[in-house]
Order: sequence, then structure tokens, then C-alpha cells
Amino acid sequence: MSHILTEEAEWAAQKQRQDLGEIYRENVDYVWRVLTHLGVRPSDVGDVAHDVFLTVKRRLSSFEGRSTLRTWIYGICIRTVSDYRGRAFRRREIPHDQMPDHEFAPEQAQSAEDGELRSKLLSLLAELKSEQREVFVLYEVEELSMREVAEAVGCPLQTAYSRLHAARDALKSKLKQGGFVP
Repeated sequence: MSHILTEEAEWAAQKQRQDLGEIYRENVDYVWRVLTHLGVRPSDVGDVAHDVFLTVKRRLSSFEGRSTLRTWIYGICIRTVSDYRGRAFRRREIPHDQMPDHEFAPEQAQSAEDGELRSKLLSLLAELKSEQREVFVLYEVEELSMREVAEAVGCPLQTAYSRLHAARDALKSKLKQGGFVP
């Protein structure tokens, strides 16, 4: 009888590893984007993504399916980023706003311009309150429904709408200050 239980446990563990591999393949780009938009420095995104998937692995058996898997993973991303921001090493480091100058070949001009625009967007997002930023990124960038956004950040639907409105207003104001819009 114990032999049968051992085989069942082994089969269940193997099935969970397969599921985790599939979850990773389907969501690694999403997690990477979310972490970047939530303000994780590019040099730390890999480490924080690793932490996210470790948490997914540890808690996968407790996922009840009351939300979509992506919404559940986003919640894990938010908590992991919060932990990341609170780490002592983060406070001692002095970030630099710009990378050292490099010469770009002519075919890289569009890529460089896209990189500059992305950098400006990320710096504008960094100036938002974290609650506003989370809602804005999920709704505007990741294109989740507002109900999924509210569920992912753990707030009432109307609060999520309020945060989105405040984030949009703050971004518009910053864009006007920077001369990007009239």
C-alpha cells in the first residue's frame, strides 16, 4: 500500500514540475515586463523574477483558481517588488540616471530612440505612487480588465478606477511639465 502512495506522490510531484515549467515558459516575458514597469532596475530584474518564480513554485499548490493565473502571478510580483524595495542593499546603492555614452551605428538609431522613449516612460512611472503605478501598468500596459486589476492589487473596483484616474492625471501633468504635450 505504501508503494502505491509513493508512486502517487512521485507522479504528483512530476506533474507539478511540468506545470511549473509550462507556467514559466508562458509567463516569464510577462513577469519581466511587469517587474521593469514596477521599477525594478534592469540589473536586478533577473534576480527578482527568479524570486517571483520561486514563490510561484512554493505556492502553486495553494492556487485556488479564483482569479486568472496571470492575476495571481501579478500579485506575487507586487509583493516581491515591495520586498525588493525594502532590502538594505537597495538603499545603499546610488543609481545613475544615464548609461555611459556609446556610439551607435546608423542602423541602431531607431533602437536608440525607442530606448530613450522607454527610459523616459519608466522614469515617469517611477514618479507615481506605487499604488497608482501598479494599477496604471496593469490596465494600460498589460491590458488587464479593471476587475482583474482590482483583484491583482487587492482593492475594491472603484478604488482601482480612482488610482488609474490619479495616475493618468499625474502623468499628464508631468508630460506637460516636460514639454512633451501642449
